[in-house]
Amino acid sequence: MKIEDYAVLGDLGSAALVSRDGSIDWLCLPRFDSPACFAALLGTSENGRWLLQADEPAEITRCYRKDTLVLETTYETETGAVLVTDAMIVGAEVPTLIRQVEGLRGSVTMRMDLVIRFDYGSIVPWVTRNVWGGIRAIAGPDALRLSSTVELIGRNLRTESKFEVREKDKFPFVLTWTPSNDGAPRQIDRPEEAIDDTATFWKEWIKSCTYRGPYEEQVRRSLLALKTLIHENTGGIVAAVTTSLPETIGGSRNWDYRFCWIRDSTLTLSALLTAGYRAEAQRWEEWLLRAVAGTPSQLNLMYGLYGERRLTEIELPWLDGYEGSTPVRIGNGAYAQVQMDVFGELLGSFHVGRLKGIHTTESWKIERKIVAHIEKHWQEPDNGIWEVRGPRQQFTHSKVMAWLAVTCAIRAVEDFGLEGPAERWKDLAAEIHEEVCEQGFDKELGSFVQSYGSKNLDASLLMMAIVGFLPPDDPRICGTVEAIERHLLVDGFVRRYSEETDDGLTGKEGAFLACTFWLIDNLNMLGRRDEAVTHFERVLGICNDVGLMSEEYDPVSKRMLGNFPQAFSHISLINTAFNLQTPAVGADGDPFDGQSPA
Repeated sequence: MKIEDYAVLGDLGSAALVSRDGSIDWLCLPRFDSPACFAALLGTSENGRWLLQADEPAEITRCYRKDTLVLETTYETETGAVLVTDAMIVGAEVPTLIRQVEGLRGSVTMRMDLVIRFDYGSIVPWVTRNVWGGIRAIAGPDALRLSSTVELIGRNLRTESKFEVREKDKFPFVLTWTPSNDGAPRQIDRPEEAIDDTATFWKEWIKSCTYRGPYEEQVRRSLLALKTLIHENTGGIVAAVTTSLPETIGGSRNWDYRFCWIRDSTLTLSALLTAGYRAEAQRWEEWLLRAVAGTPSQLNLMYGLYGERRLTEIELPWLDGYEGSTPVRIGNGAYAQVQMDVFGELLGSFHVGRLKGIHTTESWKIERKIVAHIEKHWQEPDNGIWEVRGPRQQFTHSKVMAWLAVTCAIRAVEDFGLEGPAERWKDLAAEIHEEVCEQGFDKELGSFVQSYGSKNLDASLLMMAIVGFLPPDDPRICGTVEAIERHLLVDGFVRRYSEETDDGLTGKEGAFLACTFWLIDNLNMLGRRDEAVTHFERVLGICNDVGLMSEEYDPVSKRMLGNFPQAFSHISLINTAFNLQTPAVGADGDPFDGQSPA
């Protein structure tokens, strides 16, 4: 099954991926980063899945209920039609996934195949029948309970069922997770009502969206995707719900994205604030203040959902990988890298919060310490925005974002009356700016370059005009945009950096969707609006049938790549849709004239 053939279900604590043919191939419970109980996405059905589909040839169509994460899949056969409604229940006492089969006309034979394998497909649980009907599967700390009104048959370490559905029949399947030491099953007595309540939650939440324009459906769907990635209990925001979906089919660039990147989280925050969502911003700030407690030198670029700092990376050799893409990894060793750009995104998000009326008084102590850290360390090499696993370098983008952090601190003093040495910081910002313009620009290429002394291009340089480092019509910015168009643009999609870049990895990757949106923003700021709109609508065209995107796209094979659904991609879609309404964003070089400084 292709990556783009999946839809996502979520309950604000975890998420499931459902394939077009009705198989739930990925589910981690009770948290996004918990070991998966269905891991067929990265292996085979023997690694866990929950299939529910017509047992005869069928035409399959699906969609979300409007403005919700309730998925409706219709099976049309020669003998009849059925509707399968899938939802993870928001607000349930324990994680609960409901699948309801409803007869629409005629008669259809349905097939159910449940394969539970705890710990990423490695542990076969003990399965027993319960007096209240259904089954209970248990292993280690986990227990799953499935209740249904149809007959369930155990066979070959699976639970199966085949049943006939006639018009107006309704057969619910309710799957719940509990700790294995909790013996009392918590039943949902009215599954259909629970689904409707969940749909109501999503509909009420999306009403706050302030975007009105030609791309409203795509923006609203992207906002719902971002909300799905927010952990309700902690306020942490994960980058994606999956691990190890490859950046190249069959390759080894396979990473765990079920963690809270400071960068991705701050950009998510900016997108949500731009679209009218304040509560999530407040919760995220509270999460951040807990997570980053300590000195700036101890700041991770990513954390666990509860602020965990050690995200040790290991490989799972029993999983074959998505379409043979190995290794499958959990944890992410990049947590220990040094990435100077994170400081810029962090202070930029706090400034956007202030502009939107979110009070960040408690954060000011942290912000001042970060600027003090930048004063001492901004000239040191780092791993950069793309988390290269090669040697640290003097990345131009990292310096630009260090400048942004200092500039945001200056504005906090001058615009909001906070206490700080603004004049000294102005000197620091000017020093960084001067060095970047001198050492990060290649006169022969007429373009800024990836790192000092390099000839390589990098799509992160497109952020220079977006954050106001230079006006978009500055000849050096124009030259950079043109160079990226010539060398990194492939069939309308932008690769992250030149192939000559030493990122410490083997193989290639697809085009990066967020970078493609950044190019569109630059074209728009340069007055090339018609081109910007054409590019934007081309990218929207690769969204799958339920409006979701992964991290990357291969314009040759026309397939999505990387983890899914990806916050970075949907953040950028939202921001670009807003930016297309305001063609003059940042035109005078001010980083705060637009929708966000990052």
